[in-house]
Amino acid sequence: MAGVKWYAEGVFHRETVLGKEMSAKHVAPLVPGALIYNRLFAWKESFAVVGAEHAGLCVSSEFPQFTPDTARVLPEFLYLYCTLPRTIEFVKAASVGSAAVSRNRFKEEEFLKLEMPLPPLAELRAIVERWRSAQAQIAAAEKLIEKPKQRLNEYLHSVTNTKPFEQRSLRLAWAELGSWDVKSSRAAAFRLANPTFKPLADYAEEATELVKPWLDPEKDWPVYGVNNKDGVFFSHHQKGAEFNAAYKRIRKGWFFHNPTRSSVGSLGIVPEVEEDAITSPEYQVWRVREQSLIPDFVAVLVTTEFFIKIIQFHRVGAVKQRLYVENLLTIPIPGVPKRMQREIAEDRQTALVAIQDARERRRRVTAEVEALILGEQPCD
Repeated sequence: MAGVKWYAEGVFHRETVLGKEMSAKHVAPLVPGALIYNRLFAWKESFAVVGAEHAGLCVSSEFPQFTPDTARVLPEFLYLYCTLPRTIEFVKAASVGSAAVSRNRFKEEEFLKLEMPLPPLAELRAIVERWRSAQAQIAAAEKLIEKPKQRLNEYLHSVTNTKPFEQRSLRLAWAELGSWDVKSSRAAAFRLANPTFKPLADYAEEATELVKPWLDPEKDWPVYGVNNKDGVFFSHHQKGAEFNAAYKRIRKGWFFHNPTRSSVGSLGIVPEVEEDAITSPEYQVWRVREQSLIPDFVAVLVTTEFFIKIIQFHRVGAVKQRLYVENLLTIPIPGVPKRMQREIAEDRQTALVAIQDARERRRRVTAEVEALILGEQPCD
């Protein structure tokens, strides 16, 4: 099964399920080259073009697809038009349903009411090519962040007895177990197999500072989130009067993660943020305390395949497993030479600058593309 991410992030493979376990009554195969959107979240720019790599995946009826007449229009041009601010305003107004539970659907008949300018095909290609060029620059910049991650991942495996990663059967004494379950057994086996590793608690600590935004009801509070693509990111501003729970303060250089999605890499370091920046009370906030670990190095460490594997067996719970700060701090990590830490931290910063430059160019190109689509600027 596939889905369409919010804010123009594209199609993604959501899960693989047996037919008898499928909750959707009707599914349809993805059609490469088709424009697709999420009926529930079209107002959050949940539009995409189906790529050839998505062939074989299916979607529920909440994801209608439209095959463009490529003799007249390009799929990417349709996508660009659908994500223009003025188009999204139309989508918001046309979406109907229960706003209270975020079930406002943008129905197909409303989509087909959209009217758009249609320049000659040669102009369409020029517009799309500008957008593709900006996207390619971002993709190239984002690859830079993978280099220090891969280097560190290889080092971590080289100094680790990785057998507990793969073992299906374990022999342990009762005294070595924190609790009687498979995850605890694997965690204990990993710890015993790598006796020189130290728990993250030797270097880091919880950093929970609660804020009560409703005490300043007219204030616009900056709220941040975290995911496995961008790490920590700005989510939205929210009036103090709209909060009904205390939120957690965050500071530059601190870390926080989503306890239910840490196993897929939803962890990150806080970048430069406002003095009053906050995040959800559900997220787990912590910071590096010991100077023997460089925070920018830790920012790479927690996103490595090695570290994510260890998270898998340090979570707690049955059905919906979570990683609380207290569980995170028990994770054993090997010592890494300070020189290597500095090099990895510097490589990360270099990559972040390149990504920021590429995103700034995309913002400029997006504005240009909007003007070209709407005929406010001639196509060179």
